[in-house]
Amino acid sequence: MSDLQASTAAGQRGPADHSIRDQIIEAADEHFSHYGYGKTTVADLAKAVGFSKAYIYKFFDSKQAIGEAICSRCLGSIVETVRDSVAESKTATDKFRRVFKMIPVLSCELFFNDRKLYDIAAYSCAEKWPSAEVYVEQVREILSEIIQQGRVSGEFERKTPIDEAVRAIIQVLQPFMNPVMLQYNLDAVPEGANEVASLVLRSLAP
Repeated sequence: MSDLQASTAAGQRGPADHSIRDQIIEAADEHFSHYGYGKTTVADLAKAVGFSKAYIYKFFDSKQAIGEAICSRCLGSIVETVRDSVAESKTATDKFRRVFKMIPVLSCELFFNDRKLYDIAAYSCAEKWPSAEVYVEQVREILSEIIQQGRVSGEFERKTPIDEAVRAIIQVLQPFMNPVMLQYNLDAVPEGANEVASLVLRSLAP
């Protein structure tokens, strides 16, 4: 099971693949989009799907578990898009810039196009839900792969331990990656993120 699958399965019950679970998630997605995570109850979701609360609890042990499934889908979509963009580039330097470009842009699109789902992502980061922690870990893996490629190609220095370099990069990426922080840095996208990427790339130079 992948990290994303493990996160999605947190708090879930019953068969791994089940159409009822998907119906519940879809109904929750719609309700959260309209009314917000905090104002939606399991009873609301049960009414929307046409099931009893007890039946929903056969698939999820809490409202947070449903939120986890939606958050995993949302953040997982960002990671997938970033991976696709990175795969289109040949140089480590360009891959790096794409990470700093795509994550803020995609996060801003979520903020402006579906604010209530963005709020769920922000809540998940603030409360350190597994879905949010998996998201950070996946970005960390992408960055680690890029740095390794850059060292092999001679684009990046080789003295700093990779784990240390990746941790530092994650820290400077937080204002554009963490939904809680991004809402205060919207005006810095994309120019600010690009400037930070340039600064970090200079530090990575051999």
